[in-house]
Formats: sequence, C-alpha cells, structure tokens
Amino acid sequence: MDFLTLFLLYLCSVLAVAALLCLCSGRQESFLTRSVTRASQVLSLVIPSQLQRVTQRALHRLFHTRSCLFVVLHVALQAAVFGEYTWEVFVYCWELHFHLLLLLLPYLLLAANLGCFLLCSRANPGEITPVLFEITKNCCKSHGSVLLLVSLAGTVTKSNAASLAKVYAYDGVLFQRGLVCPTCTLEKPARSKHCSVCRTCVHRFDHHCVWVNNCIGAGNAGVFLLYLLSLTATAAAVAAVTAALLLQVLLLSNVVHGTYLDAQGQEQPVGIPLLVQHLFLTFPRIVFMLGFVILLTLILGGYCSFSLYLALTNQTTNEWCKSRRFGGSPHLPSQPHDRPLVYRNIYSKGIWRNLKEIFSPPTVVERKKK
Repeated sequence: MDFLTLFLLYLCSVLAVAALLCLCSGRQESFLTRSVTRASQVLSLVIPSQLQRVTQRALHRLFHTRSCLFVVLHVALQAAVFGEYTWEVFVYCWELHFHLLLLLLPYLLLAANLGCFLLCSRANPGEITPVLFEITKNCCKSHGSVLLLVSLAGTVTKSNAASLAKVYAYDGVLFQRGLVCPTCTLEKPARSKHCSVCRTCVHRFDHHCVWVNNCIGAGNAGVFLLYLLSLTATAAAVAAVTAALLLQVLLLSNVVHGTYLDAQGQEQPVGIPLLVQHLFLTFPRIVFMLGFVILLTLILGGYCSFSLYLALTNQTTNEWCKSRRFGGSPHLPSQPHDRPLVYRNIYSKGIWRNLKEIFSPPTVVERKKK
C-alpha cells in the first residue's frame, strides 16, 4: 500500500471520528456514549485499580479544572507550524519570487488571531458598574443624583442576578423561572448555566473552551467567533501558500510530464501518488505540515460554520444540545402532562439583529433615586 493511500485512509478515519463526535454530542444516551461506557467497563476488569484512579484524576485535571495545558499546546502548535513556514516555506517562496504580500498574509492573520485569543481568554464576563450622574436644574425640577446600574452580561453574582434575569425572557421549556443554582444558590437567569470548571454561573452560557481556558458567554462570544474565523483563515493561508510552493516546484522540475517503468518493465506516465511520494521524500517536513494544516482547516472550517449558524439563529451550544435532547426528556412541572412540549427558539430576532447581539450583548439599566 503506497503513501498516498495510507494518508487518505488516515485522513478519512480522523474526519469520520470527528463527524461521529459532532453527530452524537447532542444526544442523550447515544450509541457513542453507550459504547464508551461499555468499553470502560471491560477495560476496568483488566486495568489495575491504581492506574484507573491516576487516569481519572488526570482526565479530571485536564477537562474539569482550569488548566493552562491546552493553552500551552495551542501556542506550541502555532509556533511549530510558523517555525517551519518561516524556516523553509518563506525562504523557498522568496527565492521563487512570490509576492511579498502573499507571504506576509499568514503573519498578519496570526497577529489578529493572537489578539482575539488574548481578548477571549482574559475577558471578564461582566459586572454591575455604578455610575453617578449629577442632574442639573435645567434637566430636572429637583436637584439630585441618580445611581445608574448597568448590568453587563456575564458572570451571575448575587448583586446582578436580579438585573440579568430581565435581559432575556424565560421560554418555559429550556429555561424555567424560579430555578435556583444548587452551587451558587442564585436564581438562574434565562440562558445561563453553571460552569463546573470556572465554578460560577455564566450568563448566556455557550461552553467552556479549554483552548482559551475560559468560558464563552455573552461577554466574549463575539471575540470568540472572530478568534475562530481568524484561526481558520490563518490555517487556510498557510496551506494555500505551501501548496502553491509545492505546485511551483513540480512545474519547474518538469516531473509532471515524466515517465517511469512499472513492475512489468512498461513505461507509464507519472501519476498523482508518485508525485506526492516524490514531494514527501524531497520536502518531508513541508508535506507533513501541509497535511496537518489542511486537516486543521477542514475541522476548523466545519466548526466555524456551526458557530456562524448558532450566531445567525441566536443560539448557544448549550441551547442547541439541550434542544436536541429535549425530545426524550420528561415533562417539566410547569407544563401540563397531557400537552406535548414543543421547543421554539424565542430569542432569534433576524440575522442582522442576531449578529449585532453577539458583538453587543443587551444590557439592563435600572435607575435608583438617591
């Protein structure tokens, strides 16, 4: 079996596993969940109990506590890709007289991506900001001051829980009025969820991203979308420039029009598998990097499409998963048992207003006379 066939099989298997995870992620007691549970039960009979405890602690440390490991891995992968791009691809392209702007495009996208990454990872989900406004006699009959409480969407605390509850309406299906978070002992505003990793309730909770080591909520959902788009564009730009370099090398070497002798001694034209093997033997690091970046572009492109769909329909990942599982859920106490529950997205206001809400989350303003 040649190199190209093995690489295609590897690529198809990775994409199939990623697609299977995406399809099964929103289903409760799915086939994937049952398979993993049964496999873990079988392995528990073979693996020593001490090793099981160590593995469980390591997995809990990685995925259920705030850790910088994935952030370090994220930066290391970017450094490795751009190290190879700078060390070989940029130099070869410069010698072949590629346009300078084309060569600098990945660096510009990388700078934008790192800026979005820092903003997203260090973003404060929000708090109530008191602002004092002196009202003059020209504006009001009585002279005084007004305390303006601006509730910024983000972390739900005792001081802003009541304000945040007024931002979004309760749909009565996914979000019920009067529910209290058992950990924070706060009434949960609509579209909020308690994050077990950050140990706090997050308003308009989307998910906890280990790659930025932060929750994605109303306060940083727009920056996170820009981060995904810039990361996908960066990977695509690196892949495009690298592919253009390898194609130019093949055209200049005239290998495309060459021939070879097969096992029967007959002359055959050079095909794509032989060209790929030739490039891999000549530029092994560049070809390996190109394969990795292409795979990364496909995965990120799929996730970006999903995130754009959620943004255009004013949904969160948490709400999307809950709505998919809702068909098998029991009736909620507030709903009649003889009437089936029907989920309807009441938060969508049209494409333009949905996008505007992602980048400029709604606020609640309360006025208190002092």
